[in-house]
Amino acid sequence: MDTSSRRPTLTIALCFIVALIEGFDLQSAGTAAAGLRQSFELDPKMLGWVFSASIVGLLPGAFFGGWLADRIGRKKVLVAAVILFGVFSLWTAYVAGYGQLLVARLMTGLGLGAALPNLIALCAEAVGEQRRSTAISIMYSGVPLGGALAAVVAMFTHDHWQMTFIIGGLAPLLAVPLILALLPESRAFQQAGVVQQRASTSAALFGEGRAGATLLLWLSYFFTLTVMYMLLNWLPSLLIGQGFSKPDAGLVQMVFNIGGAIGSLLGGVLLDRGNPVRVALCIYAGLLASLAGLGLSSGLAAMAIAGFAAGLFVLAAQLVLYASAPPLYPTTVRATGVGAAVAIGRLGSVSGPLAAGQILAAGAGTAGVLLAASPGLVIAALAVARVLRRPEEPVRTAATPLHKAGS
Repeated sequence: MDTSSRRPTLTIALCFIVALIEGFDLQSAGTAAAGLRQSFELDPKMLGWVFSASIVGLLPGAFFGGWLADRIGRKKVLVAAVILFGVFSLWTAYVAGYGQLLVARLMTGLGLGAALPNLIALCAEAVGEQRRSTAISIMYSGVPLGGALAAVVAMFTHDHWQMTFIIGGLAPLLAVPLILALLPESRAFQQAGVVQQRASTSAALFGEGRAGATLLLWLSYFFTLTVMYMLLNWLPSLLIGQGFSKPDAGLVQMVFNIGGAIGSLLGGVLLDRGNPVRVALCIYAGLLASLAGLGLSSGLAAMAIAGFAAGLFVLAAQLVLYASAPPLYPTTVRATGVGAAVAIGRLGSVSGPLAAGQILAAGAGTAGVLLAASPGLVIAALAVARVLRRPEEPVRTAATPLHKAGS
């Protein structure tokens, strides 16, 4: 009984550690950008491809990582993913040229993408329905905290950009023995049975009345991550364009990440304790208001508050999506469903920075970028509210194997 009670806590704690490392590696290239530019003599376009390479790798990594996890197990795929992004993050510190750098970042992204659906599935299946969103939020708060940690490391290793990737590579490799020894495989997955796990991808995503919810979920993922990655990639540049200094822009980026960690935690707790539809709509309304604050603020204090709020609400919105996906799918196809949604979100993560660049090139300025993001957020809010408002019966029917598995 005691071991059983510790099992969910252990799962969430270990997944949090992996998410922390993942958040560090996700933002490592951005924090080491100056060193990369100088060492490899990169122009802005070449540096853009370095950033894009890891993001492009996230998309197939998320989809196939989830798909494979429904066939061989969440833990096995997570371990493989952690090894993959650890090895190639470490290699990034020692690459000999631009071509190798692109390959290293692409493969790092592949591993990072494969890890996330399994972290979500493991946490969702470790606890009961009443605590599912909270479990996922605790785990996912590690991602923005890892991003903030990457920024801190970059501050202390400014002239040695390789250290960022050495730390980002060694940390996951050192975590692998811990995961192998202590992380329990999902009990729901084990009890669901291997034979049932051969459902086709289309049946997993669109079968048993899930087509409408899956498409709405994808819509929300796409537009929400479009805005999130637009902010992650362009926020410092937008602030500098408004007249702020580089240290001031770095400060706002830091509080953005801290706000994100708090927003991730609050989003999960509120979803479990309040009305999910109202919580989701309030979070998206707060995100729209914080974007307006970023566009209108002139002083550093006001901008820092707006940046904190933007981080809080955009990560809370992402948490709403990550918590909304697992209940839609039965255990035997859950990682596939979550992985596909995350992969669609990665399309948005590629689109956001590109769209922001085009809008800025057209001379629209910071206000134009933030204004252009607003309609997509309204669509995302309405779509996820519709998913959360779905009748109980279809969702419960789809999730029946999970309940039988004792998740």
